[in-house]
Amino acid sequence: MAAAMDWLPWLLLLLSLTLETRAFYVPGVAPINFHQNDPVEIKAVKLTSSRTQLPYEYYSLPFCQPNKITYKAENLGEVLRGDRIVNTPFQVLMNSEKKCEVLCSQSNKPVTLTVDQSRLVAERIMEDYYVHLIADNLPVATRLELYSNRDGDDKKKEKDVQFEHGYRLGFTDVNKIYLHNHLSFILYYHREDLEEDQEHTYRVVRFEVIPQSIRLEDLKADEKSACTLPEGTTSSPQEIDPTKENQLYFTYSVHWEESDIKWASRWDTYLTMSDVQIHWFSIINSVVVVFFLSGESGLWVSEWVLGGGPSRSTFSRAEEAVSLSGPLLQEDTMEESGWKLVHGDVFRPPQYPMVLSSLLGSGIQLFCMILIVIFVAMLGMLSPSSRGALMTTACFLFMFMGVFGGFSAGRLYRTLKGHRWKKGAFCTATLYPGVVFGICFVLNCFIWGKHSSGAVPFPTMVALLCMWFGISLPLVYLGYYFGFRKQPYDNPVRTNQIPRQIPEQRWYMNRFVGILMAGILPFGAMFIELFFIFSAIWENQFYYLFGFLFLVFIILVVSCSQISIVMVYFQLCAEDYRWWWRNFLVSGGSAFYVLVYAIFYFVNKLDIVEFIPSLLYFGYTALMVLSFWLLTGTIGFYAAYMFVRKIYAAVKID
Repeated sequence: MAAAMDWLPWLLLLLSLTLETRAFYVPGVAPINFHQNDPVEIKAVKLTSSRTQLPYEYYSLPFCQPNKITYKAENLGEVLRGDRIVNTPFQVLMNSEKKCEVLCSQSNKPVTLTVDQSRLVAERIMEDYYVHLIADNLPVATRLELYSNRDGDDKKKEKDVQFEHGYRLGFTDVNKIYLHNHLSFILYYHREDLEEDQEHTYRVVRFEVIPQSIRLEDLKADEKSACTLPEGTTSSPQEIDPTKENQLYFTYSVHWEESDIKWASRWDTYLTMSDVQIHWFSIINSVVVVFFLSGESGLWVSEWVLGGGPSRSTFSRAEEAVSLSGPLLQEDTMEESGWKLVHGDVFRPPQYPMVLSSLLGSGIQLFCMILIVIFVAMLGMLSPSSRGALMTTACFLFMFMGVFGGFSAGRLYRTLKGHRWKKGAFCTATLYPGVVFGICFVLNCFIWGKHSSGAVPFPTMVALLCMWFGISLPLVYLGYYFGFRKQPYDNPVRTNQIPRQIPEQRWYMNRFVGILMAGILPFGAMFIELFFIFSAIWENQFYYLFGFLFLVFIILVVSCSQISIVMVYFQLCAEDYRWWWRNFLVSGGSAFYVLVYAIFYFVNKLDIVEFIPSLLYFGYTALMVLSFWLLTGTIGFYAAYMFVRKIYAAVKID
């Protein structure tokens, strides 16, 4: 426990930095200053639904189109996210009100949706799709006012204001389908302080929308595209009948309000949609888990490895005492020095050393990428305002971290008596990325079949292949070459020529039991944060508390290392020296619980019933579990390897 308390001041320092990072903000784009009546362009991003997990571009539905459709050039992350940013016909001027205006109306005639278009719109509404728009790179949000005090008097009720990303395409009521065909835009601006002679400039700091459904008969439009909204609640919603043509108006209004929010803080509205206290609970829970592991592992190591047993006696004397003593003395000696009796086999190379070193090399590659991405994001440099920057940075970093993965794999492969370094380098560069690319390609074919914007275009796929074989593969070969040439890890004891017989193991030494035992504590240290990550991925939420995520990642590394050391010590005490593969598999045991949690999340949190969305969910979940297993398995393996070398170097051999 004392060893765990040594790094408590550093943990408190990191916690203080976490609080600071909430106020530290590095914007993704430069601020844009608007003058009075300057145009503020409204762009569309995509349509999303947590029920289908299939994004669609805005004009996949029969919305009003401008005279010329112009798509924004997206970065790699935006393409992989399914964003297709395009201009819209909404005419919005800075600080200029609009009561009601009709879109795409010619000679005061309503829009007619064909039967196919009506059926498509009705299908999207029933699938609970949301429309995502942006103004000055700010996403549109729908205000939700909830009353937190339900038992008190109406005057004492406090409104809890939350924001929903985008706005609902429509709604259903009594087996009827209604479309939100009127949008009330509410934009907030901040007036910049200037000198007396200069003209005032404005900056957009919030973008809200109130969607409404108003039937054709209740909207009065003139020849100048102006319209009159019905008063009160006397109007009826615009129904969409999927079995026939439907006529309707697409209308919008614009309202401006001045705000004290400054431009640098304008994303706070969108990023404060969840309770921060639960993140603190996650951190405290994780710290308790790590303290428990630190105390237990420190006690075991100090008592059994360093303090107990003949740590300075020779292995030959221990073996002689075992062979010449009686059954009782033999049992005591074996219990005390079981790990010492396998000194001649503990560093015996395992089966398939090339595959093991390749997987560990990919794990090092993942570890370096994740560590850098989380740290940079914690500093605010990958904020949500830089759309797609997080995924783009992760892809490029994984490619460039291939040199470190290749180096670690090459050196370990040589330590395990391997000699085919070129084949090992190719295996390291293609095994894990090949599995990821293969699964993504198969899933992408299904997404293509649904004509979703989430499908990766063919040129982007070719570009990713070029990055893989043009950047990652050469860097892995380069690192593998230098790692294989470097002196192998110095094992403190020699390996016997004849393998030692392994005694029969108890039931709790079974590999699957070990996975269950080793995975529960690291998973318990991060499962609360995992909920927010799943919500961001599958429910189109923003994830922004990277300071908390960085702390949880550090705690995950510490807990995986500690539990791996404990498990390998138990295995060696049972005189089972085949720890290489077993430790790698057992150390990644928390990935099994991630899989179980993903299934629980699918059943209880998501409303997915169709085959292709379910296939996408479990396909991408399989990639997440595989990556998490590689990451935690690599962390645990190297911690256990350092521990094994340390304890066998602490004793003398005759």
